[in-house]
Amino acid sequence: MITKPDKNVSRKKRHARVRRNIFGTAERPRLNVFRSSKHIYAQLIDDTNGVTLLSASTLDSNVDVENGGNVEAAKKVGETLAKRAVEAGHKEVVFDRGGYLYHGRIQALADAAREAGLQF
Repeated sequence: MITKPDKNVSRKKRHARVRRNIFGTAERPRLNVFRSSKHIYAQLIDDTNGVTLLSASTLDSNVDVENGGNVEAAKKVGETLAKRAVEAGHKEVVFDRGGYLYHGRIQALADAAREAGLQF
């Protein structure tokens, strides 16, 4: 009997492939995205020092959303993260989609972050 591979295992393989080429520095941190069925999380990471510089998610009190697992919530998270990043002096980032397809919530978060001032 042939079984389907686990979606998350496949995603982690894709993420490992992507991460071979993406590296965040203090000047240009990595914008990492994780999505679950109910929420979406994004953080800026400095890989040289192994430090998370700042983060935003649908669980934050500043991000006012009714449902954290939809495209509108992802847009608000991207906008919030970009505002925090620009205030902290980070305008250029490297986008790490986390092994997810660049579609739907991931694309909405990225587009909102670009519109709010981040460059990647």
